[in-house]
Amino acid sequence: MGAKANAAPAPGFDNQAAPDLGNGTFLNPILSGDRADPAILRDGADYYMTFSSFDAYPGLTIWHSRDLVNWQPRKPALLRNIGAVWAVSLAKHNGRYFLYIPVKAEQNDTFVIWADHIDGPWSDPVPLGLPRHIDPCHAVGEDGSRWLFLSGGDRVRLSEDGLSLAGTPEHVYDPWRYPDTWDVEGFSPEGPKILRHGDYFHMLTAVGGTAGPPTGHMVIAARSRSIHGPWEHHPGNPLVRTVSDKEAWWCRGHASLVDAPDGSWWAVYHGYRAGFWTLGRQCLLDSVVWGGDGWPRMTGGDLSRPLPKPRGGQALPHGMALSDDFSAALALGSKWTFFRPARDEAARVRVADGVLHLAAKGIAPVDGSPLLLTVGDTSYRFECDIEIDPGATAGLVLFYDDRLYAGLGFDKDRFVTHQYGMERGRPTHTYGQALRMRITNRRHIIAIHTSSDGGQTWHRFDRGMEVSGYHHNVRGGFLALKPGLYAAGKGEARFRNFRFTALKD
Repeated sequence: MGAKANAAPAPGFDNQAAPDLGNGTFLNPILSGDRADPAILRDGADYYMTFSSFDAYPGLTIWHSRDLVNWQPRKPALLRNIGAVWAVSLAKHNGRYFLYIPVKAEQNDTFVIWADHIDGPWSDPVPLGLPRHIDPCHAVGEDGSRWLFLSGGDRVRLSEDGLSLAGTPEHVYDPWRYPDTWDVEGFSPEGPKILRHGDYFHMLTAVGGTAGPPTGHMVIAARSRSIHGPWEHHPGNPLVRTVSDKEAWWCRGHASLVDAPDGSWWAVYHGYRAGFWTLGRQCLLDSVVWGGDGWPRMTGGDLSRPLPKPRGGQALPHGMALSDDFSAALALGSKWTFFRPARDEAARVRVADGVLHLAAKGIAPVDGSPLLLTVGDTSYRFECDIEIDPGATAGLVLFYDDRLYAGLGFDKDRFVTHQYGMERGRPTHTYGQALRMRITNRRHIIAIHTSSDGGQTWHRFDRGMEVSGYHHNVRGGFLALKPGLYAAGKGEARFRNFRFTALKD
């Protein structure tokens, strides 16, 4: 491949790993951390991508690239909580951008929002009335008809403006079936992606279940000369599958095809880093070749080694700093997100004079909607100065969901230990209403330190933790373990000098 197998990405912001190795190659993932179900759009020289944001709001942050390897966050497209957002479709049609958004809520549905510019403003979500399908993909037929292809091999016609349905779901495709000797989670045909290339419409589908056994998820393909079928199976199915838990990336699937500035072809899909379900499904880039028979094939292998970068385009600065001195408006959506927020959640936060003011809510992280960050490194630490009102409790957490989190908080008299999603101990302390707190996560081993002098002297808290089980295959939900801040009780907490640092394993 022209690069050593043990090459490592150059450090990015806060020492975070970055994909571009600076020598004409890159190492996956191209976007680390919880970046599941990538939806990608090429728009001239620009590439835009977004991911399932689940219960994080503001959600559906749009990422921008000009070379498919280096990505920058733009703005969130979804500001109002409409439920847990699953795999979306990002499309541009007749000069307008569309996002088709399936949600899990009290009433499951698929919504549509639109904008005349990729940075918005995006319209208010409009429900389409699709309670039994997920993973829509916008597609335009050879006759100009607009469709959503759906999970299970179904599709439904859209109106000409793309903002309502023009029919009822119909079954059009029976996906290829893997041998019953393979270890998978379930058949679960989902995530269809449609691309017109040459004389054919190509459909990529994910089967095998998105988590469960590391060898479960996979990419299969079919093609048709018409958007209306019939569809024939790829003779080389599956195009991608993890065949052993010894590979670098598990459960690879949910792929889309896209062409690079140099005319080469690539697939973006997601996968779990081996041994790190806690980081969620991360975004991977795999090289594609088109055979003389007109079928695509993916050639990157298990993606543990560097690959040659697509040529051409422009390498933008990759990623973003997770450290925050709170000297500017809080980057809600592009950096910080609330978990399952109420409609007025954003009113809890304000930034002034280098301080994040967070109004207290609930009694603990279980009902306090913490502010969270998405991280992708296997080892890291984060720390912050925290000051509380007399009736408040605040602290730092590693948060999966409202029933599974870990960390430490404090009120004016006592610590509060969080573990397994419960409050498990309340030893006294002498810090009063202000301290600096640090959590280190080194490959799932958690150490907590506190300081009374702004971080010059640290004292290790007498409770270590191990969090490798804080993930989907234990709890469900397809989420990731995220660092965060919380404030509970009465009054507010004030956070200063938040620092994130990725650590070498």
